[in-house]
Amino acid sequence: MDEFKSKITDLLKEDARRSPELIATMLGESEAEVAKAIKELEDEHVIVKYATVINWAKVDSERVTALIEVQITPERGRGFDAIAERIYLYPEVRSVYLMSGSYDLLVEIEGKTLKEVASFVSNKLSPIDRVLSTRTNFILKKYKQDGIVFEDHEDDHRMLISP
Repeated sequence: MDEFKSKITDLLKEDARRSPELIATMLGESEAEVAKAIKELEDEHVIVKYATVINWAKVDSERVTALIEVQITPERGRGFDAIAERIYLYPEVRSVYLMSGSYDLLVEIEGKTLKEVASFVSNKLSPIDRVLSTRTNFILKKYKQDGIVFEDHEDDHRMLISP
């Protein structure tokens, strides 16, 4: 990817609502060139989706998010890809990452209740052939996501004491 497209992706990552006109102004380029580059990035699946980050703690919506560490035996000829594909096709699954370290895949899922998440793990994930073990971690509170801090920063109101 050239430097021009890289700058565009950086600007859109910060704020996907930026228009080609605004990006052109920020980069000192023509709007037509920016629009063309964005279209190419979309066609090449570099830009896959424009998304909104929501602080669900401020919304009247019950959600349970879990990160599941999964140890698997890789499949001959396809490695981890076939099992990862089988897992990411479930609608509950938000993300799947191949990891280094003590487990192979990190699976992020979302459900309405703890019971729903537990049911997914025990009835869908664990029975998959080649899954050796799982370890479920529930997200209790999000402080920061995608570079966005959710908590309001409180100033330190303690008095300064000097010797």
